[in-house]
Amino acid sequence: MKRLKILRRWFARKLGFARLMCLALLVVFAGARLWDPPPIQELRLRTFDMFQLIDPRHKAARPVVIVDIDDKSLARLGQWPWPRTRIADLIQNLTNNGAVAIGFDVVFSEPDRLNPDLVASQMRYLDDATRAKLRELPSNDQVLADAIKRSRVVLGETGLPEVLSELDKSLPFTGVATVGEEGAERFLFEFPGLLRNVPEIEKIAAGRGLFSIRTERDGLIRRVPMIMRAQGNIMPSLSLEILRVVTGTPTLLVRTDKAGIRSIRLKGAEIPTDKNGQLWVHYARRDPSIYVSAVDVLDNSLPPSRIAGKLVLVGTSAGGLNDIKTTPVSRAMPGVEIHAQVLESVLSGAVISQPNYALGVELLAALVIGILVIIFTPNLGPVRLVLAGATFAAILIGVSWFFYAQYRYLIDFTYPLLSTTAVYLTLIFASFVREQRQRVQIRGQFAQYMSPVLVEQLAQSPEKLVLGGEEREMTIMFSDVRGFTTISESYKHDPQGLIALMNRFLTPLTDVIIERKGYIDKYMGDAIMAFWNAPLDDAEHEVNACEAAIQMLERIDAVNKEREQEAAEGGHVYIPLNVGIGLNTGIGVVGNMGSDLKKNYSVLGDSVNLASRLEGQSKEYGFPIIVGSRTALAVKDKFAILELDFIMVKGKTEPEVIYAIAGREDVMHSAAFQRLRNITIETLACYRSRDWQGALDAIERGRKGEDADTLEKLFRLYEARIKDFQLNPPAEGWTGAFALLTK
Repeated sequence: MKRLKILRRWFARKLGFARLMCLALLVVFAGARLWDPPPIQELRLRTFDMFQLIDPRHKAARPVVIVDIDDKSLARLGQWPWPRTRIADLIQNLTNNGAVAIGFDVVFSEPDRLNPDLVASQMRYLDDATRAKLRELPSNDQVLADAIKRSRVVLGETGLPEVLSELDKSLPFTGVATVGEEGAERFLFEFPGLLRNVPEIEKIAAGRGLFSIRTERDGLIRRVPMIMRAQGNIMPSLSLEILRVVTGTPTLLVRTDKAGIRSIRLKGAEIPTDKNGQLWVHYARRDPSIYVSAVDVLDNSLPPSRIAGKLVLVGTSAGGLNDIKTTPVSRAMPGVEIHAQVLESVLSGAVISQPNYALGVELLAALVIGILVIIFTPNLGPVRLVLAGATFAAILIGVSWFFYAQYRYLIDFTYPLLSTTAVYLTLIFASFVREQRQRVQIRGQFAQYMSPVLVEQLAQSPEKLVLGGEEREMTIMFSDVRGFTTISESYKHDPQGLIALMNRFLTPLTDVIIERKGYIDKYMGDAIMAFWNAPLDDAEHEVNACEAAIQMLERIDAVNKEREQEAAEGGHVYIPLNVGIGLNTGIGVVGNMGSDLKKNYSVLGDSVNLASRLEGQSKEYGFPIIVGSRTALAVKDKFAILELDFIMVKGKTEPEVIYAIAGREDVMHSAAFQRLRNITIETLACYRSRDWQGALDAIERGRKGEDADTLEKLFRLYEARIKDFQLNPPAEGWTGAFALLTK
C-alpha cells in the first residue's frame, strides 16, 4: 500500500494531477464505448443519418419496380385482401410483360375466403346443383399456385412474437451454411413464431423470405436484417431471397468471425453486414417513378418496358394498410420501398457497412488523439489551444467522412470526439482552477466586506464558523438589470462612471432587501442574489420578499427619473434601467460553505435554481416580478397575483405553476386587474384543454380592454405556441406544461 502511494505521488509529480485524471478519463470513455449504452448508440446513429442526408445513394439504373396496392387500386377493386384469382392475374400479367422475378411484401396465411367450396358452404340460398358445381371448381388458392408455378415468385413471410402453431415440416426452407470461427445462430435476431403462406402456394414458390423489418430505438429503419431466425429456423429476408433466386444460388453462405457475422455470400456477390446479419441500407431519395399501380397492371394498361427485365415487388403504400416507415432520408416511406432500396443497393454495388474492426479503429483514435492532447495542450497558449482543439475535431470528422465518401464505411467520429473533448475541457478546467486559486489569494484582503447581519450573528454564535449547514424553508430572490450590456458599452471610455452607476442603483436595491429582513448572498455584476428566513428566522419571509421586490422597482424608477433629468440637462443619451426579479419559496441548504481559510454564507438547492430560472423568464412574459407557486400561495391575499404558465424548467422533473406580481392589495381589488385576471384564466383554461381557437378568441378580447398592453407579451407568447401546436399537435397525455429551452 505504501509503495502504491509513493508511485502515485511520483506520477502526480511527473505528469501533474490533471494529466493523471485525463488518462483515467480515457479509460472511462473506452469502457463506456465497449459497454455502448443507448445515448452513445443514438449519437453514433444520428451521425450516420447525417452522412446519408448529405450524400445519399445516387440512382444510375432502376432494376426494381414496385406494384403498388395503392388507394387508387383499392378504390377500383375493393378492400384488401383481394381474391387469389386476382393475384394470379397480376402474376400472369407481370410474367407476360417480362418480369425477372416477383416478390410479395404480403403474406397469404389463410385460405381465400372466396374459395368456391367455402362460398358453397356459406351461401344460404343456393340450390343443390349450384352448390355441387361450385365444389367442383378449383380453389382460388390452387389457381394462384398454378400462376406461381408458371413464374418465378418469392413469397413473403413474417416473424411473430409468439408461436401460433407447429410448422409444417413438409414445406421447404432455404438452405443456409456458415463458414467461420463461430456459428451464426447466436448473433441473429430471433422471432419466436413464424407466419407462413397456405401450403398450396408455399410449396410451389421459387423462394420464400421474411419481410419483417426491425426499427431502431428512435423508430427509424437504418438496418434491415438479411438473415434471421424464426421459430427455430434460419431464414433469409425477402430481398435476399429474391437475389438468391435470381442468381441461382442453391445455398446461402454466411461468413462469421469472433465479433459476429461479416457477410453473406451469393453466387457472384458478397453482401457485407453488421455482426447481427443486418445490412446498413444505403438509401436514395424517395423515387415515385418506380411505383406502378396494381390496377394498371391488372388492366394491362402499362407499356411492357415498365416491367420487362425488372425485379418486381408487390406491396402497398395505402395509408389504411399501415405499412409506412421512417428512414434517415424520408419521414414516410412504404415498407415495400425499403426492400426495393436494399435490392438496388446490392445490385448496383453501392452498399455501406460498418466493419467489425470499426470499434478497434474508434478506440485507437480516441487513445492516440487523447494522449496527444494530454501531452501538448497544457503547454499551449489560449489561441493555440483553440486552434489545436478545432484541428483535432476537424481531423476526426474528416477521416470519418473520407471513409464514408470513398469506401462507404461507417466509422464513428463522435466517440473519439467526445473522449478528446472531455480530456481537453478537463485540462482547460485545471488551468482555470490554478488561475482562480491565485486570484483568491489576491482577493483575500477584501474578506472584511461581509453582511452586518451575519457579522453580528457570528459574533454572538462563533460556533457557526464551521463547514456545513442546515435545511430550512426560505424565499430566494434573483434580480438582474435588463440590457445592462448596452448601458455598460456607453461607458467604455468612462469606467469610473460605470462603477458609479452600478453603485447608484445597487445601493437602493440592497437597502430595500436589508430593510425587509433579507440577506444579500452575492453580487454578480449587475445582478443580486438574496434570501429570506436565514440566518435569522422570519415568519413572513414570503411577504417581505414580495414587498421588497415591489419596492425595488419603485426605487429603480426613482433612479431612472433622476438619470433622465440629468441626461436632459447634460445633453447625453438616456438609457433607462429595467430590473427583472425572480422569487421562489422552498427548502434550501444554508450555511458556511468553502474552506477553512475562506467561507461564504450561502444557500443551495432546487428552490435556488428555480428562482434563478424565474428571473430569466421575466423578460419573456412581460412582467418584472415572476414568482413560484409556493410564494404565490403564501401572499395571494396581500398582492395582485396573475397565473402565467405551467412550465418544466431544465434540471427539474416536475412542472411548476408560475405567477406574476402585478401590485399590492389595492391593485388586486381594482376592476382593471380583475378584468386582466379573468382574461388570463380563460386563456389558460382553453389552452390547456387544447381549445386553440377559444384561447385565441380570449386573447383578442383581452387586447380590446383597458391596460391590454400589460399582457401583450404574454398574449404573443401564447399565440406563438398555439400556432405551433396547430401545425404540430402535442402528444397524448400533454398536461399543458411547457418545457423551457433556456435556463
